[in-house]
Parts: sequence; C-alpha cells; structure tokens
Amino acid sequence: MKYTKLSVCVFLTGLLLALTTSCYTASGKAKDLEKVAAFPPATESKLASGASGETAVFAGGCFWGVESVFEHLEGVTDVTSGYSGGKADTAFYDLVSLGDTGHAEAVKVEFDPSRISYGTLLEIFFNIAHDPTQLDYQGPDHGTQYRSAIFYSGESQKKTAESYIKKLNESRIFKDPIVTALSPLEMYYPAEKYHQDFMRLNPDYPYIVRFDRPKIEALEREYPNLLKTEPRAKAEKQTWEGLPVVTSVADFVFPVQYTESQWERRLSTLGLAVLRHAGTERPFTGHQLEEHRAGTFYSSATGQPLFRSETKFESGTGWPSFSKPLDQSAVVLVIDSSLGMERVEVLDSSSGSHLGHVFNDGPDVRGFAAGTGLRYCINSVSLIFSPDGAEEPAIVREYRASLK
Repeated sequence: MKYTKLSVCVFLTGLLLALTTSCYTASGKAKDLEKVAAFPPATESKLASGASGETAVFAGGCFWGVESVFEHLEGVTDVTSGYSGGKADTAFYDLVSLGDTGHAEAVKVEFDPSRISYGTLLEIFFNIAHDPTQLDYQGPDHGTQYRSAIFYSGESQKKTAESYIKKLNESRIFKDPIVTALSPLEMYYPAEKYHQDFMRLNPDYPYIVRFDRPKIEALEREYPNLLKTEPRAKAEKQTWEGLPVVTSVADFVFPVQYTESQWERRLSTLGLAVLRHAGTERPFTGHQLEEHRAGTFYSSATGQPLFRSETKFESGTGWPSFSKPLDQSAVVLVIDSSLGMERVEVLDSSSGSHLGHVFNDGPDVRGFAAGTGLRYCINSVSLIFSPDGAEEPAIVREYRASLK
C-alpha cells in the first residue's frame, strides 16, 4: 500500500460503474448466471449444537474486502484483519508489503458453529471473497502476501477444506485450477488499527468501491439468507469538518494511471512538481488567480471536473480559493503531517494528483453566498478553466469519453 504503487482507496459514479462492470469480477468463475447459481454448496454445513466459539483464518488478497464479506454473515461474531504465515518480527504492514516475509494478508473469523458452519464459511470464501485460481495475486495486488490460503485449526478444518476444494475442482465451476494453499495455523498477528473495519469506515474509498463493493453486492444477491438480520454496529468514520478523510492513499487504485515518464511528457515542469510530487507554486503567480468568468475548473492532470466559478472567492492568500468542490466525490482528502503540522491535502479522485490543501478558515454564507466555512486552497497549475459556452478543452473531452 505505497503511494507510488497506486494499487487502492472517491470516484465519479459513472466511471466506477464502467470500470467495475468491464474490468474485474470478484471471482474467476464463469460469468453466466446459470453457473453462478450452480456453485456447489458447502461440503459440511451441519450446525453444531451446543458448540463453543470457533476460529477460521483465510487469506484472499487485500484483507479489507475479505474482512467485510465475513462481517456480514449471521453467526460471525468478530472479524480481524492481520497477517499469517511469517514471523512476529515481520508482522507489520510496511514489511509484509515487500512480499518476502512469508506472511499473507489474512482475516481471522470468529464464529458460532451452532449458527454458521465452517463449511459455509468456505463456500463464501471461494464463491464471494476472492478468486482462488489466481496464484500470488488478487485483482491489482501482486505478491505472495496476496496469495490464496487457508490456515486451518485442527484436523477437522483441514479435512473439510480438502474435501470442499476437491468438490469445487470436480464441479469445474472455475475454468482454471484452484491454487489455494492449505497450511496449519501457527500464529496470527492483528494488523495495524487503521486497517481494521476499513470498508465499514471508508465505504467510498476508490479501492473499496472498485474492488470490494461488488463482493458485498454479490453476497447480498446470492446469499440473502446468510446475512445478519440485526443492525451491525456502525463504526465511526474518520472525518474532518464532517468530510471523509484518509491517512494514506497507499492502496488507492485511481482510474487514470500513467508511468512517471508518461506524466513527464503530459505535464509541464511546474505541473509535474505540483501535481505528481505535491509541490506548491509561489503565491500570487498562478494564472487562475484572477479568473472570474462563469465556468468550470478541471484537473489539469486528467480533465476531471473539480470546481465551479460560483464557489471561487478572494482569500487574499495568493492561490485560487473555493468553498467546495463540484461534487465531494471529485476529491480525496488526505491527512498531511509534513512540515511539522497537520493539514488536509486535496487530491483529484481520478488520478490522485495533488491539487492543494483545504482549511477551515473560509467564509460562511454570511460573508459569501456559496460559503461553507472551508477554503480549498488550490494551485493554479493544477487547474484548467473552461468558461461556460466555450468548447471544452481536449483533455476534458477525453475524460468524458472515458466514462462511457
């Protein structure tokens, strides 16, 4: 989950739907509904009367979505994201992400076997949570830390898993062989706090919307009888001034991605420094500072619409200032602790390019009709302006075409 990797975590709805339906499915089985409906039921689904709590550990790619899938199931009492397969001294995200610790991103599922069986958990794991035919990767995430694996506790879980994998292979529900590894559970290490309940806390993160929300939709569609009926406890979302913020965009999968050399060809020297390396142009030098015509401001990196002129105001700071974006999903807000202070960085949600920062010292409606109390302080070089009635710039037309 490194920023340079850009492999997550607020997209425009149209683009999300286009990408979700055309580029990725939650599982590798055939897409036709007949085969999906015929997915083999759990080998062992009998509930254990009077049984005490039991634990299962599964690895199936990024643990955010896998955790959320199991959290939705009736009979599951707790789910934790973490690491398994390696040693205690390497059970940290930055090390696991290197791919050479032996760890896999895994989830520990605590469940009541009198309410849901281990076999049913296996069925959900193979049918919904991940693609068991992908070796050492899931979707955009590559490396042994994203491998498909079951860490079994005891001989009973091992035999049930072996039997079910055999049943799946014999059914030929997948066009490719299952590569899920079975290993005895030796140790499980909880992941860092910011990884826990990630999807519940951050339902609009680009990575979540792109890769994990379809899994929940499939679960609700295919297994409505297994869903929890009681309201799930709502986790408090991380917010700033009532807006969703993140501490890292390490795993965001932004829809527009270029290599560093491609960005160099697309952007000016200043544009590259600001948009791709979070630089700041000198105050009172930006060409958009005095732009007061009616129109729309777009990301100069991608052509994504960002701000309307009606929300632009004179802040006296030397940078174009806006009270709000065109739509909150057009930007991603990131806690920025650089320079010895805590600020909120503003990125475009199409490419993760740096726009500027947002502050809570803007005018409210008493001083500015479109005032929100916020000041989106944006670099001019991060923006392209198009006045109302004029032909849209080519980069904007290209962006709109990509949404179709």
